[in-house]
Amino acid sequence: MAALKPTQYQGEVVWLGRVTTEGELVSTPVESVDFTFDGPVGELHAGRTRASCSRVTDQHERGTEIANVRQMTILSAEELAETAFAMGIPELDPAWVGATIVLRGLPDLTHLPPSSRLQNETGLTLVIDMENRACVLPGKVIEEIYPEKGKRYKPAAQGRRGVTAWVERPGRLVIGDTLRLHIPDQRPWELMNEVR
Repeated sequence: MAALKPTQYQGEVVWLGRVTTEGELVSTPVESVDFTFDGPVGELHAGRTRASCSRVTDQHERGTEIANVRQMTILSAEELAETAFAMGIPELDPAWVGATIVLRGLPDLTHLPPSSRLQNETGLTLVIDMENRACVLPGKVIEEIYPEKGKRYKPAAQGRRGVTAWVERPGRLVIGDTLRLHIPDQRPWELMNEVR
């Protein structure tokens, strides 16, 4: 029996980008992205492994080589608009937050279940790792465009920062493609609220 359940939910690809400069979070917009098992081609965060960071210090000493389940960042166009509104700015350019993919039409994207798949018609399949927690780094970029607004980014983006993901099946993605959501066919863990 299949462990992943296809849903009727889809997201339209409305923006694609790549982070290419070491030490910067800003993405460069592109019309298409090729994905290998290492992640998006030309993306600084690509690779099958990465050095562990502050997000996993309860599991690994910082700098430990671990599997790279953060090959890319996927965001929601609707959640970006909500974050911009909460910050009091007219728009939030996906490039400023290091986005790889922005989807429109997929509800509550930031809280999709870990291990969900996003798949296009040609078979490209991306696996969601987990929610991408908001941080202060995009605020520094935003501050240059909207002075006195950058510090508002982290609180405004809480619960709306999208997800990180990795490639299960390589392929190409172009603006206008749709990604269909497939979710694990299991109930939520009954002790989740107890351990949080």
